[in-house]
Amino acid sequence: MRRAVGLGIQSFEKIRQRQCFYIDKTDFIRKWWENADDVTLITRPRRFGKTLSMSMLEQFLSVEYAGRGEELFEGLTIWKEEMYRKLQGTYPVIFLSLADVKEASFTEARKKICQIIENLYNKYDFLLDSGYLNEKEKKQYQNVSATMEKYIATDALKALSKYLSCYYGKKVILLLDEYDTPMQEAYMYGYWDELSEFIRGIFNSAFKTNPYLERAVMTGITRVSKESIFSDLNNLTVVTTTSDLYADDFGFTGEEVYTALKEYGLEEQMPEVRRWYDGFTFGGKREIYNPWSILNYLKTGRFSAYWANTSSNHLINRLIRQGGRRMKLAMEDLLKGESFHTQIDEQVVFGQLDTRESAVWSLLLASGYLKVVHLSRNERGGEAYDLALTNREVYLMFEQMIDGWFAEHTPAYNDFIQALEKGDLDAMNEYMNRISLQTFSYFDTGRQPSDAEPERFYHGFVLGLIVDLSDRYTILSNRESGFGRYDVMLEPLHLSDPAYILEFKVRNPKYEKTLEETVLNALAQIKEKKYALSLEAKGVPPENIRCYGLAFEGKTVLIGQETAL
Repeated sequence: MRRAVGLGIQSFEKIRQRQCFYIDKTDFIRKWWENADDVTLITRPRRFGKTLSMSMLEQFLSVEYAGRGEELFEGLTIWKEEMYRKLQGTYPVIFLSLADVKEASFTEARKKICQIIENLYNKYDFLLDSGYLNEKEKKQYQNVSATMEKYIATDALKALSKYLSCYYGKKVILLLDEYDTPMQEAYMYGYWDELSEFIRGIFNSAFKTNPYLERAVMTGITRVSKESIFSDLNNLTVVTTTSDLYADDFGFTGEEVYTALKEYGLEEQMPEVRRWYDGFTFGGKREIYNPWSILNYLKTGRFSAYWANTSSNHLINRLIRQGGRRMKLAMEDLLKGESFHTQIDEQVVFGQLDTRESAVWSLLLASGYLKVVHLSRNERGGEAYDLALTNREVYLMFEQMIDGWFAEHTPAYNDFIQALEKGDLDAMNEYMNRISLQTFSYFDTGRQPSDAEPERFYHGFVLGLIVDLSDRYTILSNRESGFGRYDVMLEPLHLSDPAYILEFKVRNPKYEKTLEETVLNALAQIKEKKYALSLEAKGVPPENIRCYGLAFEGKTVLIGQETAL
């Protein structure tokens, strides 16, 4: 009998009580316990079971669940060993999550974090009458609030550890879920420095100088740089997506997915499931699926971009849209199903996202949008990666994102594509000027604006062509030329369709008196460099090759046309 698929359930207890579909990941408890690390940070993409695993860990170890081990864990891997059956329910556990801290200002974010800590304290109000707190400690306990002073907030988790440790006669287990959510929001809204300083104080007190701490686990999407918030934590074990440790404890393996499909009579769909949802790589494990999409597919039997659409992706959108030439060239490769070679640094430094492309690729890899195709090392031991889009689901997400770059501002982009195909030069000029006027600044609104807005716009425009026309054209580009010499070639998949060569140039006032001269120079370059030859060699008739010169001056565009004859 197939089990019900409960979507969005993040409580291990609730899943077990409702007898919902669950893939046994309880052996993670044994692995983590036997590793005996003081503080463990585990990073995985969103919707990969981090919160459910933390709930499982809490309910296995917490004294609040003492005596319920058989009810919750009977039949699961961890319950097979007597040693772990005896461990169940024997520790005070502090469990909190920062997943909801998504505020637009430091003041509100600080208040939200303090409110979470206050709610945690409210859970343990019985300590006030336990006889284990002296009068000063009771006063400090009652001073914990959403508006508490910094010194109280910084020490609050450490103090609660002390109170619980004294009450239960045992050091505490501290579990912190989605630790980096506030950090990403702080970067987006410009209060990174204030929040990182505040968080650093809490982490140092709770995880480093806390004598009442037995062990701790933190989860998140990214490994925020040590210098930002972990500068004092030399007892931290970091497990990223490239680590072998716990590689198959988050996400579903290929074997687990196939077994699940059999339970629901969908095993024949395994190849298509693999195309849509496989591709995540953790350490040496190459066939990892995201649980959210698999669960949705089991429930509906329909393929869709479930995981990619569970977030606004606004940070990723902004970083790629405002990224420079090399970033958009890499995106061209990715959208064509190719990989690109780059270095990454798994310590994401949010302050570098606007200036270092490697930081952006690191974020994309940590977030699950990219996968490692190949890892290479140079003679000095440095690592470089070949990265590709993770799977079809992620590809569709980027398609929608790039479409939104133009659709968000004006419908003129689609009109331009239609005019291009009809050969309507007047309409092309009208639409392109509307597009450029409304989207130039959209592609260059970062904290360090570029002096080359046309270049950013141009490369975004090419990505739009790839997304809109890739079902009928192969989009080629001259990668060795800079902007002003850069051409785009639309090679038809069917020879009955016309081919297009587009040459973009910025007017140089020293050599060109008017935009009309710039257009003529662009068209002349197409002929001089004989761009059409490669198309003709593939069987495209010369009369079917349409050449366009696009000249830019500020936000003004002029387009001219001729055939390749």
